[in-house]
Amino acid sequence: MNGRYFEDFRVGDVIETEGATITESQIIDFALRFDPQPFHLDVEAAAQGAYGGLIASGFHTLSLSFRLFRDTGVLTGTSLGSGGGDELRWLRPVRPGDTLRVRVEVLEVSPSKREDRGNVRMAYTTLNQKGEPVMTATFRHIIARRTPAAAG
Repeated sequence: MNGRYFEDFRVGDVIETEGATITESQIIDFALRFDPQPFHLDVEAAAQGAYGGLIASGFHTLSLSFRLFRDTGVLTGTSLGSGGGDELRWLRPVRPGDTLRVRVEVLEVSPSKREDRGNVRMAYTTLNQKGEPVMTATFRHIIARRTPAAAG
């Protein structure tokens, strides 16, 4: 499957991902490697803490959100990376058994000074199984043009 080229994106386009259910072992494994805080690692300590139970690292939620978007195929073979993100917000705890999906909306499409690519700014909203937003962020994706001649 080939992804969308820069020319294929329009402001207002929405891409919806499939869902993924996050498990207790995934939460703990991620935390052990990248965010070893008690409310991500220790079920008993987390039960006594501020969140009343184990929760996923926000960075885990962010990583999974991008993976779900990537798995749609929209970026396959056309992504040239990212210029960064803004406005990252973790809105609700993500708990074992939650099923996350992502809604990605195109906010801005702008040509690059380099004629082989363009910038597509997208708003990510990660939702749980109840449809509640758990994370929002915007990212500037660098996307290949179909041909450099398309820049002219």
